[in-house]
Amino acid sequence: QVQLVESGGGLVQPGGSLRLSCAASGSIFSLYTMNWYRQVPGKQRELVAKITSGGSTHYPDSVKGRFTISRDNVKNTVYLQMNSLKPEDTAAYYCNAVHLTFASWGQGTQVIVSS
Repeated sequence: QVQLVESGGGLVQPGGSLRLSCAASGSIFSLYTMNWYRQVPGKQRELVAKITSGGSTHYPDSVKGRFTISRDNVKNTVYLQMNSLKPEDTAAYYCNAVHLTFASWGQGTQVIVSS
């Protein structure tokens, strides 16, 4: 089973930037579809970025143009570059790996956007 470890969260002012990283164990990382989700207490987990094994990306309208997902299949790492951050981006951010019937989650990293 693949293990995912997120890093890069923290406190940032509105308009600022953060880059989250998710390091994965395992030898077939390049086959995974990798996703970033976020969750606010009391609300459902929300998909904020997706990148397929072929490199295709998808973003919801709420982050499109501000967030960029990328992957490094040599380092087994997926990144989420977050620019022009807003207070409503405050959440716990989770990395997710999916391949066929398999799915794994990281432990999450907190992002707080506040002045």
